[in-house]
Amino acid sequence: MSSPAPNTPSPPSHTAGLPSLPSLLERPELSHLAQWSVSSHKYGFDVDNLRDGNDSTFWQSEGAQPHTIDLAFPRKVMAIAVHMSHPRDDSYTPSKIGIRCGTGVRYLEFSKPDGWHLIPLRPMEHTTSSAEKEGPPIPCHFLRILIFANHLNGKDTHVRGLKVFGPPGPKENKQLISSPLLKMSQQAAEEVGGGRKLLELGHDGLSGFTSTEFKMHEWIR
Repeated sequence: MSSPAPNTPSPPSHTAGLPSLPSLLERPELSHLAQWSVSSHKYGFDVDNLRDGNDSTFWQSEGAQPHTIDLAFPRKVMAIAVHMSHPRDDSYTPSKIGIRCGTGVRYLEFSKPDGWHLIPLRPMEHTTSSAEKEGPPIPCHFLRILIFANHLNGKDTHVRGLKVFGPPGPKENKQLISSPLLKMSQQAAEEVGGGRKLLELGHDGLSGFTSTEFKMHEWIR
């Protein structure tokens, strides 16, 4: 006889612990669609620890540098988030990493990181106001994270989590519609709604009467 399944806690939000950024909740988290592989791992600290949503577990490499994390998937990607903790991992904490996506490579250096770090994959674009913004998503099928060095010249590395985000969802795209078009669509909806109410009351939209008897004598014969 099969026993009932134990009560398991609901999985954490894909943005739990991440920096509070505009529209981050609108972005799909794509790591569950990917095929994951790592260059090496110590027994009991494999790739599954990167995506279990638990920052108390970690992937630990076991081999020569650079250590790599590979993801293959068929979706456009916008950014990744990496969880590192220097206070807990000390010399196992990455200090220099590279991200290969599409045809470009991004190199980043960290000084005693602790927590989630959101990293746009496309180089940041500068607007006319000198403000930075994310570039367009990259339509790649393969993503590689390389760890070239650790703090204090440590050999193996610890990474406590990894997430991959796609471009914003359709809700954000609604903002691209110009306000005149929105007003026109709202006005049309109101007119349709008003017409339905009049028809329910017996108004045909042509005469000024709602009673059938008055409609019969509307015109002077």
